[in-house]
Order: sequence, then structure tokens, then C-alpha cells
Amino acid sequence: MAYFLFVDQSGQDQRESPYETLAGVSVEDRDLWNLITALHTSEQEHFGRRYTQGSRELKGSRLLNRKTFRLAAQEPAISQEERTELARACLDSGATAGRRELTALAQAKLSLARESLIIATRFRCRCFASIIDRDAPRPAANYLRKDYAYLFERFFYFLEDSGGEDLGVIVFDELEKSSSHILLDQMHRYFRETAKGRQRSSRIVPEAFFVHSDLTTGIQLADLAAYIVSWGVRLQSMSRPARPELGEYGRLVLQLRHSSAREVGENPAFRIWSFAIIDDLRARIEQVGEV
Repeated sequence: MAYFLFVDQSGQDQRESPYETLAGVSVEDRDLWNLITALHTSEQEHFGRRYTQGSRELKGSRLLNRKTFRLAAQEPAISQEERTELARACLDSGATAGRRELTALAQAKLSLARESLIIATRFRCRCFASIIDRDAPRPAANYLRKDYAYLFERFFYFLEDSGGEDLGVIVFDELEKSSSHILLDQMHRYFRETAKGRQRSSRIVPEAFFVHSDLTTGIQLADLAAYIVSWGVRLQSMSRPARPELGEYGRLVLQLRHSSAREVGENPAFRIWSFAIIDDLRARIEQVGEV
């Protein structure tokens, strides 16, 4: 038995996004195809066809951007049956779509994003996230960034808590080839040469798979989660403003978190959530070297 962790990121350009987020959505192997089928069925029901037909990709920045909310609010809520017909007409007609078609498509996008998170809950998916302030110090040396290390740590705790000997398989959205090679090399050294990495390699397969996001439903779900966390989830010290219209979506993502209890210091049952807030991306060895 195994759990797949589909990983994507949001806000890595450090421009508009208030937080850079590395997010993963896990699903057990026996549930994977049923999850994919349910998500595809929902897509068909909302748009009357696959939205991803052709070159379109289901990304959080397409489904939940400000323009989508503005267009969706142009008219009162359209009944689902009519909305589906209009949304399909909008996708088929492209630039010639009228106001009502554009409104229906926007309302369908918002509904699909909500339904996708509900489906993820139904199939016992769990969400993991490393949340980084856009001003956080960046690593200079070729060490695995702390956001990846924290994501692997939380996923490892989840695998331990799942019982049995389940393994974790990491699936990344494909980066530019040289960047993918760098990340793979950093992961290999982390899992081979650090004590924590070697421990975690007992449950996490140290070599990740890279896939095209437009062809991989699990990556699209991770992208949606990453976008919502960046713009709509606020925890503890996250002081940058959120978009209030994403509040409902943020609450749905938070329901997908995993909570582990581990001995930390004198506390035998310290609670560790699968969302980590990171104010410095450098590995500890770099921070110590700076001092």
C-alpha cells in the first residue's frame, strides 16, 4: 500500500502573492482512480465538457482569481442546468461569448473549486503546506530548501500515523529540466546524508516523479490548494492581508489538514499540524554559518 503526495506551488514569483506556498495533497493508492473519476465527473457536470479539453488547465489562478469573482457577481445565481449549458457555450465560443455566458462560466468555476475540495474530503485526502513569507531569506548554497524539508516531515508523520507499512510517493509538477535535476540532487543528498532524511526515507521513496500538470489531476488539486492557502488562509503569524471572498475555500482546505502528536521537549504529545509557517528558507547549516 502507498500514499501519493501530489505537490505544486503558488506565489513562487514573489510578486503579487502575499505568501509563497508549497502544497501537497495526499491520497491512498486504492482511492486514486476513484478520486480522479469523481473530479472528472464534477468537471463535466459543471462545464458540460472537460474544461481541460485542449490547452486549458484547471489552476487555482484561473478558477478563483478576482476577475472570476467579479464576473460571477454580474448576475444572480444561475440554476445549475442552465449554467452548465451556458458555461459550455462560453468555452466553445471563446472570445464571442456574451455577458450571460461569461457569468455562467465564472459561477461554474467557483462551484467546481468548492466541489473539488469536498470531493477530496470524501476520499480522505490530506493537505500539507509550507507557507513562506515573500520576504523570507533565501538559501544561497545547494541545500534542500526548508519548505521541502518541512513538507516531507509532515508527510512522514502522516505515514507513521496511518499505521502499517505504507510508503509515500512524491509527485511533482515538472519544472524546467535543469531545475528538476537540482531538486532531485538536493533530495537525494537530504535523504542519504542527513539523520532526519535517512529516518524519513524509511517511509518516503527518496526519488520523486515529475509529471505535466495539465495531464495530471492530482497536481491540479495541489495547485488549487496552494493558491487558496497563499491568498485565503491565515494562521498564527500570517499578517499579510487575505482576500475575504476566499474565506469559504480556506475553511475547506483547513479541513484537509492532518494533526500529529509527537514528543517535543517536555511535552509528550505536542501537536504538529501539516501546515508549517516558515520565516527563513535556509537550511540550519546556512543559518549557523551566517552567525
